[in-house]
Amino acid sequence: MNTPYAWLWLPVAAFTAPAYATTYLTVEQAQQLMFPGQALTAMPLRLDDAQRLTVERTSGLAVPHLDFALWRVGSGGYFFVDAVLGKHELITYALGVNPDGTIKDVEILDYRESYGGEIRNASWRQQFVHKSVADPLKLDQDIRNISGATLSSRHVTEGVRRLMAIHATLPR
Repeated sequence: MNTPYAWLWLPVAAFTAPAYATTYLTVEQAQQLMFPGQALTAMPLRLDDAQRLTVERTSGLAVPHLDFALWRVGSGGYFFVDAVLGKHELITYALGVNPDGTIKDVEILDYRESYGGEIRNASWRQQFVHKSVADPLKLDQDIRNISGATLSSRHVTEGVRRLMAIHATLPR
C-alpha cells in the first residue's frame, strides 16, 4: 500500500533498538560441560496440578508453564533447560543438579537482550553452586544483583529457584 504519509514512520524506524541474540552454548555442550563423560537420559516433565501447587508454594513463584526439559544424569544428578524473560527477550539457561540436590552449575545458553549479558560471567553464576532448595535463592539476599542487568539477574535467579523447587518434587 502506497501512502503519502509513510514518511511519518521514519523517526520510529530510526530509533528502534537493534536486536541482539547470542548463543553461547548448545544444550549438548552445556550437558558435557556440567557432566563430562556422563550419559544423560531425556525425561521430559509435565507438572500436574498438585506438583504445580507444590512448586509454587515452595518457590513462592508462579509456574508460567507446565512442561520442562529435563535429563537424568547417569551419576544420579539432573540437567534442566528453561527460559525466562529478561527485560524484553527470553534468556535460555541450563541448570545442573548434583545427586545430593545441590546446584552443580548454571549456564546461559542463549541471551537475546541488547544489554545485561553480564549474567553470563562465571563469578555471577558461581553464586548458585552448592545451594539447595533450602537456600533463599533470592536477588539481593544470597544472590547479588548486577547493575544494568537487574531484570536479567532477578529472572534467572527466580527461574533457578523454581527449577530447584521442581527438582524437590521429583521421585527419588
